[in-house]
Amino acid sequence: MNRNHTLIAALLITAGIIVLGLCLRSGLYSFSDRERVVDVKGLAEREVAANKVTWPIMFKEVGNDLPSVYQKVTATNAQIVEFLKTNGLTEQEISIGAPSVQDLTTDRYNNNPLPYNYAVTSIVTVSSSKVREVHNLINRQGELFSKGIAITNNYSTQISYDYTDLNSIKPEMIAEATENAREAAKKFAEDSDSELGKIKTARQGQFTIEDRDPTTPYIKKVRVVTSLTYYLED
Repeated sequence: MNRNHTLIAALLITAGIIVLGLCLRSGLYSFSDRERVVDVKGLAEREVAANKVTWPIMFKEVGNDLPSVYQKVTATNAQIVEFLKTNGLTEQEISIGAPSVQDLTTDRYNNNPLPYNYAVTSIVTVSSSKVREVHNLINRQGELFSKGIAITNNYSTQISYDYTDLNSIKPEMIAEATENAREAAKKFAEDSDSELGKIKTARQGQFTIEDRDPTTPYIKKVRVVTSLTYYLED
């Protein structure tokens, strides 16, 4: 009798081990399936018009008498402001920076005779949301040349066009990029005889705003790339 009990117990233990092994095997397969993934990226792009323009108008006056040079600078500033206001800009869109004075006689590295003692630089800056109107004025700045105003440029006085309303298009662009990524993942799943599962991870890339091309800086290209990881299922 004891022998029969021992045999039954051994059979039960063996059966339990077999069942446990099958469960572990099933769990491992399930875990392995859950780790089958595909990484995809989705792109969304928009072309938008700049909604802000900054136009620094820089000029220089020279002479031997500093007060006289300063008076010429003041008169030239007034001419520029009048040109801008006559063409639809307001005082709030125009600012005049403090003039920069260079005493040429203090340049110890110059041993040549100096035609002038002083050079005064002034900058009138336009900052406006009237992008089209200001762009047209930039194309008409030759009218200032005809008045004897020699506008100069350097790296610090470049005209800039900006787009500041990104938040209004962010949701649509993120949705579009995500959908494009999902379509790529579905195609991969179909090609691998799998079903597309849930998202494992998702990362929204940074938005970038660049000029569409060098000749139209007032048209911007907005771009975002999202990265997603999907589970694949049989």
